[in-house]
Amino acid sequence: MTKPYRLAVLSTHPIQYHAPWFRAMATHSDLEVHVYYCHKATPQEQARAGFGVEFDWDVPLLTGYPYSFLENIASPAAHGRFGGFDTPEIGNIIRERKYEAVLVNGWHYKSAWQAIWAAWQSGVKVFVRGDSHLHAHRSSAKRAAKWIAYRRFIPRFDACLAVGQWSREYFLHYGASEKRIFSVPHVVNVDPSQMIGDDAEVIRRRFRDALCLNADALTFMFCGKFIPKKRPMDFARAVTKAAEATGAIQGLMVGDGPLRPACEEFVLASGGPIRFAGFLNQSKIWDAYLASDVLVVPSEETWGLVVNEALVCGRPCIVSDHVGCGPDLIRSWTTGMTYPLADVEALAAVMNRFASDPVRLAQMSKMARLTAQKYSVQSAVEGVLQALTVSVGAGEPICAS
Repeated sequence: MTKPYRLAVLSTHPIQYHAPWFRAMATHSDLEVHVYYCHKATPQEQARAGFGVEFDWDVPLLTGYPYSFLENIASPAAHGRFGGFDTPEIGNIIRERKYEAVLVNGWHYKSAWQAIWAAWQSGVKVFVRGDSHLHAHRSSAKRAAKWIAYRRFIPRFDACLAVGQWSREYFLHYGASEKRIFSVPHVVNVDPSQMIGDDAEVIRRRFRDALCLNADALTFMFCGKFIPKKRPMDFARAVTKAAEATGAIQGLMVGDGPLRPACEEFVLASGGPIRFAGFLNQSKIWDAYLASDVLVVPSEETWGLVVNEALVCGRPCIVSDHVGCGPDLIRSWTTGMTYPLADVEALAAVMNRFASDPVRLAQMSKMARLTAQKYSVQSAVEGVLQALTVSVGAGEPICAS
């Protein structure tokens, strides 16, 4: 009997979507996993990151798997810049060769390269998981620079863990061998059966009553930070325009951030049928999905995990053509619809089409749940195991502890 694969995982900070995946890997008999974090965000840092309010996640992020917080010597520690996470300690850990492979989530921060360089020097396999894609707006100069740089290091990774079609194409574009690309999709860990039935209907009515939402109107939901990238004003304008043509339409905006006052002022001035729920923590966000009928993602996203969440609840989604999960999760008029980024007229037209066909909408709700079931935590674990089997093999570990 072979020993379990020993895997180190490096992440910038605890993330609510990663915790179930880490727990599932930790309980798998073929894996011995330890997660290393570069930083623990404070409530104040969460607010500055665009959420608009200070908070801690109200779901367990650090239970069910072994983890350590590395010493981050960056000053100041910060998301969004390369030097914001600087943890030389991870290099020493990798060089000790306790692990057969290190899985790095992204490579756009210094700690990632401290781990990658140490692994290359020590003969430890390097797995990189990413959701970047080629559809983001970039200047020609930046694309050329990335072409030169990325084709030097991406082909060296032992495994490229792609979350979907666009990230697979991204790795291939920069020279990764197709044999070294493995599917490790973005997932959410929710039992779909909890999102249907009498309790769900009670939650739906209670949430709508609390926000004075029309009990019978088709409700489109925006869920995200109120920041320019998320384009919340596109949503507000589209709902207002669609409601002018089809009366039984309304909007629900969940989240907070610097653009919320502007959106509220627009709704007040235009009379748009939109209600604001504010920031909802992870344990409460499901109530909003159940209270809505369709999720709208008008932004440019590398993936868009809110789409996974909505599909689990049986809610079809309208997403811009710059949302990374679109090719994987959105099938036209089956699980949702795609429209051109920033085209408010097109978005409003799609909303009106949804409102005009309640029978199709009910069918889409069923297909949404079926699609969500394919993106399970177990599928993400199996992708990592496949990468380990191919890259490391089924033999004994490369060295003793």
